[in-house]
Amino acid sequence: MVQATSSKGAKSQKLNMKIGLCGTMSVGKTTLVNALKKLPQFDKYEFATERQTVFLAERCGELMYDDIITDRTIIDVMAFTQNAKSIPYQDKDKFIEYAKEFIREYDYIFYISPEGLPIEDNGVRETDEHYRDVIDFTITSFIRKYAYMMKNIETIKGTTEERIQQILNITDL
Repeated sequence: MVQATSSKGAKSQKLNMKIGLCGTMSVGKTTLVNALKKLPQFDKYEFATERQTVFLAERCGELMYDDIITDRTIIDVMAFTQNAKSIPYQDKDKFIEYAKEFIREYDYIFYISPEGLPIEDNGVRETDEHYRDVIDFTITSFIRKYAYMMKNIETIKGTTEERIQQILNITDL
């Protein structure tokens, strides 16, 4: 990772950072990404959000950018795949075994817990609370299982503004 320094002694800016927001549906990932877009610290970043089916190819394609913030990670894709009723178990296992190798590409993964957050019905996302909890359990299980592959994994919580401040503090931006 390269650091740029200002001649005025301002805080150094880290360049070439891949940041993924991870969590089950309706925890504020997209809201947080949209808020981060407005900050000058991220003016050179690409931003990727999704509102429909998540595909591994899309997540891997996003990781080709040097500076990117996404509202889904490979871990999310793995969790939704693990819980898909239409995919045979042996195919799920092969998919997850392959997908996990891309976890290493993120510089930071920020896990967002659904605790205390109501499900927002936007007409697109699933609103079943039990399913949301199952996905969250699977995500946190994968985080524990594959933590050794992650450069930086952090849990963030609070309001959007509080989450922004946590990201800025953790990434030193």
